[in-house]
Amino acid sequence: MKKSIFLLICAILLLALPNVASCQEVVSCKSKCALLLGEDGTIIYEKNANDKRPIASMTKIMTLCCVYDAIEEGKFSLDDTVEISQNASSMGGSQVFLDANTTHKVENLIKSIIICSANDSSVAMAEKVAGSQEAFVEIMNQKAKSLGMENTHFSNCTGLPAVDAYSTAKDVALMTKELARHDHYFECASIWMEDFVHPSGRVTGMTNTNKLVRFYNGCIGGKTGYTSEAQHCLSAIAKRGDTLLYSVVIASPDSKTRFTEVSSMFNYGFANYQSKRFIDVGQVVQEVNIANGKNPLEIVAKDPLIGFGKRGTVDYDLEYVLENNLKAPIQQGEKVGVCKLLNNGETIKQVDLIAKCKVEQKGFLDFVLDYVENW
Repeated sequence: MKKSIFLLICAILLLALPNVASCQEVVSCKSKCALLLGEDGTIIYEKNANDKRPIASMTKIMTLCCVYDAIEEGKFSLDDTVEISQNASSMGGSQVFLDANTTHKVENLIKSIIICSANDSSVAMAEKVAGSQEAFVEIMNQKAKSLGMENTHFSNCTGLPAVDAYSTAKDVALMTKELARHDHYFECASIWMEDFVHPSGRVTGMTNTNKLVRFYNGCIGGKTGYTSEAQHCLSAIAKRGDTLLYSVVIASPDSKTRFTEVSSMFNYGFANYQSKRFIDVGQVVQEVNIANGKNPLEIVAKDPLIGFGKRGTVDYDLEYVLENNLKAPIQQGEKVGVCKLLNNGETIKQVDLIAKCKVEQKGFLDFVLDYVENW
């Protein structure tokens, strides 16, 4: 009888123990540095995430960010052309073998950087943006500072071995999140194989260096890197349902290990965490009449509001707080308040609310018409 009671107590205690292993237990990480992040920046797993190391072609994540910035600023479009310099065509390593003095569409060069990590295309685009690779690298380093990448320095736009070039798993994740702002990136990142057609008709076959876009369920993008100094590197993005995760490994001993470890981290993240999108960017959340306004004020979120946490715990409340005494005129994009995400009354995150359209101030005639209509 005593033995039965003892066994029953043991069984109850075992059932009471947590049944979900930690990521440290799930991932046997051989990479020198690793990081798994939720969409909102929550760290799920890290290993030496702030150690400075060379990152090889993951450098091109920042190259792409700066190229997309230039497009957003109106310096050129995806349909514009680039003349290939002798300097760009002479790049070694991974390339699409661009001929000097030929011209190519911006979009095709960007595709080759994303798909097959083309060094020659990277330098060609750097020269398109800034006139020289050296000037472009200055833009890259300025961009890194603006993103809060405190432990990063770029010496070129390709990731080829260079003095004083380094980053960290945390910083790589930050610039990967920045790259993920651009829809065009994902259009290219999902391509597995494609031909790069040269003006002469010559064809260079491109195969995506990120094998996970083909072999991991949910992987929607990423960037590989390899040099003998940096070893094997990978930054990847995966999404299932509303849950989006970022994973980075630096200095894996071989290519298979980097893909395996990133996959294992993703598996753990999707099994144990979830995102819930409460508000999408640009979503109209309120429509209000304001003092002296000709038209109602449509209020939208400047950024998405996303809750992230362990499965079954992401159940938060929203609170809208508008600026006091809102009155016309109000300009399009002007901040008019904030939306808070509350967990048991505590603000865990908030986004700015802005005017979707301009609200003009009523004139004398408008007041007269209002008076007549309400007579």
